[in-house]
Amino acid sequence: MKWFKRLAQAVKTASKDEPVTRGLLVFAHPTIVISVEEILLYEGYTIRIVTPPPAYRTGCDLSIEFPFEAEAAITELLDSIGIVPLDVVPISSQGMEPTKFVHKKTFGKYLMIRCANMKISVDRETKIIVNISGGGCPDVPYLATEMIGKRLSEAPDPNEIGFSLCAYSLNTARKELIRTIGE
Repeated sequence: MKWFKRLAQAVKTASKDEPVTRGLLVFAHPTIVISVEEILLYEGYTIRIVTPPPAYRTGCDLSIEFPFEAEAAITELLDSIGIVPLDVVPISSQGMEPTKFVHKKTFGKYLMIRCANMKISVDRETKIIVNISGGGCPDVPYLATEMIGKRLSEAPDPNEIGFSLCAYSLNTARKELIRTIGE
């Protein structure tokens, strides 16, 4: 019933021109978000990882944006496996809009993808990784050492050699590079 009260409140506070269609799952730790992402994608939900709105940020934070009509099914699924979000928030224009997690920027022949605080830059012609920067996790220097100077197709998967939120973010950026320019 909690979800119904939130939906009713969201509908009441949203303008008539702006129905609530998306929600945000907020968790205590980014590693939980990564696990929930895998579960929800496996179950066929259309979701995306986002940075939560300012009111929910405490540091290195991630949240999951989902179709709001699926809130009851998603929260029931997560509850059945013992994962309970800190909050489920209807997204409306009243300060609850999450921010984009992935950003692209072109510098001449180079393409940089920023995902959270991690950045990876690639020569678009050779597809060689020329720089990795950002983050604050202890595995970032190792990730950079293992990946810089290699083609996207030859570089290791950051999730396979790293263990942190920075490795996850770098892997998300790497996937976006591959989607954008190929391997």
